[in-house]
Amino acid sequence: METRELLLRAGLEVLTEKGFSATGIEEVLGRVGVPKGSFYHYFSSKEAFGLDLIERYGVFFARKLDRHLGNSSLAPLDRLRSFVADATDGMVRYEFRRGCLIGNLGQEMGALPESFRDRLKETFEDWQVRLAACLREAQKAGEIAPDADTEQLAAVFWIGWEGAVLRAKLERSAKPLKVFAGFFFAGLAAG
Repeated sequence: METRELLLRAGLEVLTEKGFSATGIEEVLGRVGVPKGSFYHYFSSKEAFGLDLIERYGVFFARKLDRHLGNSSLAPLDRLRSFVADATDGMVRYEFRRGCLIGNLGQEMGALPESFRDRLKETFEDWQVRLAACLREAQKAGEIAPDADTEQLAAVFWIGWEGAVLRAKLERSAKPLKVFAGFFFAGLAAG
């Protein structure tokens, strides 16, 4: 595997566990086993590395969302339930050490390069657009109220989901994810 790819993969692993501010380039290099000069051959700075990681994670996660939310063999809300179950299983598999890179970085924004802000916002907005499309399908299928604001519901989901991921990491428990998902789905039914 190409060195640049190895650095990005190692960076994703470390940053989803520890965050950007707490991670030194040396730790990433140590996981890959390459000298510091190799890092600067591929990335001009830690900031450039972080921006590439945001891009990489956003693409990876968009594919995951598309796999779930675009699964036409399931009813639209069951697609979202499938995503929630898969994401919960992933957190359990990593013993709640890893979270969402975009959410982690958003929480660190006060200590991060300003260049990250727009990239993080764009990523969240992309995820919201994907979820809103699925929620519009749920409307058409009669699963949620015809007058529900699907864009607003998608924003509420991501705001709450990222908070639940943070709390799940803190408590080392899937309970916050289940509580949030239960509340969100119950709210859709009430609408």
